[in-house]
Amino acid sequence: MTARPGIPGRIEERDAVKIDNGVVDALAEESLGPHHKSVPPAAWGRTAGEYLASAPELAQWQTPLLTLDRGRLDANRALMAQWSAAAGVALAPHGKTTMAPQLWREQLDAGSWAITLATAWQAQLARSFGVGRIMLANTLVDPVGLAWVAAESARDAGFEFFCWADSVATVELMDKILRDTPSSPPVRVLVELGGPHGRTGARTRAEARAVAAALQASERLELAGVAGYEGALAHDRSTEGLAAVRSYLVELAALHRELTYPGPAVVTAGGSAYPELVVAELAALADDTTTVVLRSGAYLIHDDGFYAGISPLAAPAVEPGLRAAMHGWARVVSRPEPELALLDGGKRDFPFDEGLPVPQLVVGSGTTLPPTATVTALNDQHTFLRLPGAAATDLPVGSIVRLGLSHPCTAFDKWRLIPVLDSADATDPRVVDLIRTYF
Repeated sequence: MTARPGIPGRIEERDAVKIDNGVVDALAEESLGPHHKSVPPAAWGRTAGEYLASAPELAQWQTPLLTLDRGRLDANRALMAQWSAAAGVALAPHGKTTMAPQLWREQLDAGSWAITLATAWQAQLARSFGVGRIMLANTLVDPVGLAWVAAESARDAGFEFFCWADSVATVELMDKILRDTPSSPPVRVLVELGGPHGRTGARTRAEARAVAAALQASERLELAGVAGYEGALAHDRSTEGLAAVRSYLVELAALHRELTYPGPAVVTAGGSAYPELVVAELAALADDTTTVVLRSGAYLIHDDGFYAGISPLAAPAVEPGLRAAMHGWARVVSRPEPELALLDGGKRDFPFDEGLPVPQLVVGSGTTLPPTATVTALNDQHTFLRLPGAAATDLPVGSIVRLGLSHPCTAFDKWRLIPVLDSADATDPRVVDLIRTYF
């Protein structure tokens, strides 16, 4: 079968999809100001590039603060690129985790096949930065968003876009919306298979085959593969959880084998929590006409919580392994009780939906906080740090605590600008980059 231009074929033959370096580089010309949380007033009015040229130190920043670690970012990105390539699958990292074009560029430069996103607006933002291949891991029935896809595809024949559908009604609605748009190439749609008690997705292969048939009958849509999200079916590595994920992936592979495509196809699953299972069940599908795609989103940042406990690629279980590249920093503002410290960061600053922050060390003294020191609650702007026994004695008001965080997706959305450190473990970390986010 001959691949139609713009449709991915064999992984080894695909062209690298890039980003507009000029637009990304222009972020260094944005002026800093008080609208960037915790940026020091001394930096206000200077461009990001000018500020970085002054070799700033972390100690100059205000708290609370979220930071990234350059060494760990680089190591995590390289590890996942090497691992997925060795497994014979492509990587389309989920960009909604960071919504940071600078980081998307690093991932694409490392060989990523595409950037995955979740909403039409996110896709539009990515396109404004020149991202050439986008996987929308969602159904697109918003008329404005779908019309934009059609217009952008007509404007630029090199733009590749994929979205999902999980019902015949969805296909019919998409087809109806596109009737009112100017002539454009068919929108490429993957059939989404779900699972019992999961998220979206057709619940049976028979229902999914009906969706595929509806796509094949449409003149405005094109059947381009199968898709799903195994992470909705389990939340741990219990025997039952792993079995549920594996069973689902077997069904996804079976669905792909049952379908006939008009051109090369994509088979895609998540891959942040269970990448080895995705590879075990789907990688063998890759051939001259099928590209298998992992959409792992958390690997670049990783964490000290949920993903550290569930990812098979996490350190220290795997060497060098994925390591948390984000940290929170908060200052003690009150010691109202002998074994209680209140920090100046809270729900507006740090993630809490997949576990509370973990106190790691006292900045400056290098003191590692014992396991008995725990965060028990977050208010909007306060962290409750409990310090039983001896742990309570060496944390006066004004001390800064470094926090391990869980779930990068709900960390980045709280920050417009995130400083990147040379090393979060250094005695006096330096700020070596500033990452702009769009939420």
